[in-house]
Amino acid sequence: MRRHRNVKIVATLGPASSTKEMIRALFDAGADVFRLNMSHGNHEDHRERYNAIRAVETETGRPIAILADLQGPKLRVGQFAAGPHELGVGDRFRFDLNSAPGDATRVQLPHPEIFQALVPNSELLVNDGKIRLSVNECGPDFAECTVTVAGTISDRKGVNVPDVVLPLAALSDKDRADLEFACELGVDWLALSFVQRAQDVLEAKELARGRAAVISKIEKPAAVNAFEEILTASDGIMVARGDLGVELPVHSVPPIQKRLVRKCRAAAKPVIVATQMLESMIESPVPTRAEVSDVANAIYEGTDAVMLSAESAAGSFPIQAVQTMDNVARSVEADPNYRNIIEAARQAELHSVADAIVTASREIAETTDVAAICAFSQSGKTLRLIARERPRVPIIALSPIETVLRQMTLLWGTHCVMTPRLYRFKEAVVNATRAARDFGFADETRQVVVIAGVPFNVPGTTNIVRIAPCDERLIYASDPE
Repeated sequence: MRRHRNVKIVATLGPASSTKEMIRALFDAGADVFRLNMSHGNHEDHRERYNAIRAVETETGRPIAILADLQGPKLRVGQFAAGPHELGVGDRFRFDLNSAPGDATRVQLPHPEIFQALVPNSELLVNDGKIRLSVNECGPDFAECTVTVAGTISDRKGVNVPDVVLPLAALSDKDRADLEFACELGVDWLALSFVQRAQDVLEAKELARGRAAVISKIEKPAAVNAFEEILTASDGIMVARGDLGVELPVHSVPPIQKRLVRKCRAAAKPVIVATQMLESMIESPVPTRAEVSDVANAIYEGTDAVMLSAESAAGSFPIQAVQTMDNVARSVEADPNYRNIIEAARQAELHSVADAIVTASREIAETTDVAAICAFSQSGKTLRLIARERPRVPIIALSPIETVLRQMTLLWGTHCVMTPRLYRFKEAVVNATRAARDFGFADETRQVVVIAGVPFNVPGTTNIVRIAPCDERLIYASDPE
């Protein structure tokens, strides 16, 4: 089985997609990565979904990546004594640490860290920004505010603080427990919520201890401002447009998305564009034209992956949502203008032998009739460099290390294939050409580019590029060793 597109699809699992049969159907429809949302369900629920994914992986013989998305600290107001209250423009309203039930004039905000960071004229957003308040006066245990956007406030509504860096860790106690559980389970990627600074990422990586790669979710203005440092510390990035569109003017999100995607590609780190991509398909079997354009735009930008959230987790049409993304991706990638855009956005990064090797492999693919670029990797770095080039031919990723292949399933254009541990370059050539034939990338009349490193089985030794025929008789005739 192979995909006939380069961009990858991440599908979130939930009540609508928990059985092995549904997970297999989603995979067959085009899902490459499955997301476990740790904000919902318990550990046993996620264990069952994990086991079902691995069963599908065994059935299909194809590596599948699993991403555990940590909840992050949730900032919420307390409860009200008499139910919801209408707040009008100009009304005065107070947030404090008092645990007494709220009323029309005040409510508990049980997060002293917020009060520590607030200053006069700071803005507080409640219920995804539907209510907005400006801080008039504040102290270590209160904030007196004026309502600037009216709305209904009620129990446990979320709070956003867009214009200050909060002295909160990205990992709550729940997140730490979830991270350890996910790593022991064997997930491939961890998505870290509420990232504000590079230190948040480093803390998560220290706890993961190499058992899973870490994706930073960019959903706070502070993360946008500190993006360069966060990108350096991260293994990948998710442009999480939900909270980002609440805390920033919504019209600023598209250019931020474009900028972050380009920076990720230049750094050779995978990037996922997420949130509300096909939101109407939670209830409708067909998306809106605007949603299709949104997915297409992310693909034109060169993102590695696009993500479904509630559409596949709780919607009525999860398979159709995946199929829609697959169809949009194929249509975009068949557009001649897609190549023009992708190649115009390429940024040359030549700092090492590996950089030179992968750039040469892409140039060979563009000027000769080769069917694929076949790359062997111990750590995944070479594969990330090739994916950065966005070559015109498929990338066949080969490794004897299962965890590397699963993680690299997220990368643009990669088709991951398990190989035995190899010790000679001729063995690599033979395995590469067999994979190209077995998965329908080439027949015996074609050639492939093979990239590998000698000595074998040592990370960071990529130093050979060869054009090889897919006819093994020609391989042995040209290389008697």
